[in-house]
Amino acid sequence: MKKLLLTGFEPFLNFAFNPTESIVEYLDGRTIGNYTIHGVVLPVDFNRSAEELITHYYHINPEAVITLGMAAHRKRITPERVAINIKDGAPDNDGYVPEDEPIQEDGADAYFSKLPIKNIVTCLREKGIPAAISNTAGTYLCNNVMYSLLHELHQNEKTIPAGFVHIPASFEIAMDEPEMPAWPLSTLQEGIETMIQTLE
Repeated sequence: MKKLLLTGFEPFLNFAFNPTESIVEYLDGRTIGNYTIHGVVLPVDFNRSAEELITHYYHINPEAVITLGMAAHRKRITPERVAINIKDGAPDNDGYVPEDEPIQEDGADAYFSKLPIKNIVTCLREKGIPAAISNTAGTYLCNNVMYSLLHELHQNEKTIPAGFVHIPASFEIAMDEPEMPAWPLSTLQEGIETMIQTLE
């Protein structure tokens, strides 16, 4: 059985709940398709998140990696096409606010996802789950871990399925944010399981 490293994030900014944390914890240890899931929750910390992701990658030695994050105002599950070599934006959970900083001083300007993003979107839509490819992972923690992972794989000439997927907010968040688009946690979880089943 192959191994898949699946990561999410702890709550961040003013959100008391992060659906990616719950999904990763629920799927940890389960078998989906060809993969046994190794779930890890990453800190919302520019200086630690990527480092911990890479550490877990080498410890687990997976055949695939999917990193998850919440994009609170999106209405679809959105596999990201590209990560850019910039960190910028709101404070992380440690209060750090980077401004136009490179993630890797000697890194490429950008890296493209190694996940089958078009097939993922097709399979999700066939299940009645709204999905679309996104061409921007932003410049916050999500982009930071996506870029760092793909940079590490590129440096070591590894060609495994790997990339980042944003999911919408769940109902738990919408309880305090009534104008926010939100999905049942069970549907978000089904979407992630469907994505994993697309991987060979």
